[in-house]
Amino acid sequence: MHLDQRDLDILRILSRDGRITKAALADQVGLSSTPCWERLKKLEKAGLIEGYNARINLKKIAPHVTVFVAAELADHTAASFQSFEAAMQRYDEVVACWALGGGFDYLLQIVTCDIDAYQRLIDAMLDARIGLSRYFTYIVTKPVKGAGVPPLEILLQGS
Repeated sequence: MHLDQRDLDILRILSRDGRITKAALADQVGLSSTPCWERLKKLEKAGLIEGYNARINLKKIAPHVTVFVAAELADHTAASFQSFEAAMQRYDEVVACWALGGGFDYLLQIVTCDIDAYQRLIDAMLDARIGLSRYFTYIVTKPVKGAGVPPLEILLQGS
């Protein structure tokens, strides 16, 4: 799908403010409401916009800990990877999981109430025999920069 500057502007604006009104979005990209709405629907239909969500300030809700886990699997067959990835879907505390190339097989982002709960989760994963062989724990001490707006213009320069 070819993206022009207005499409990129729509994506950039929505990355910052998913609750923007249609009228305000149209105004910011320099279109009337109907053509802007049509572009937005086209971007959604093409799968470029996967959804809309809220960033929740967990500190204001409950004590918690965020942990990144570099995980290695016991063996490297397609079935092992599929089994592990399916298992990750069952753990609500695993808020993100990425398959990696290089030294580790996966990077997990885990959010739980405290370190004890994190360790119980890891112990349950080991007991469940989901293929986890070794894991390395990295506790987040403070957020520095969260998930931001994707650098669309920079990414498109390379294509």
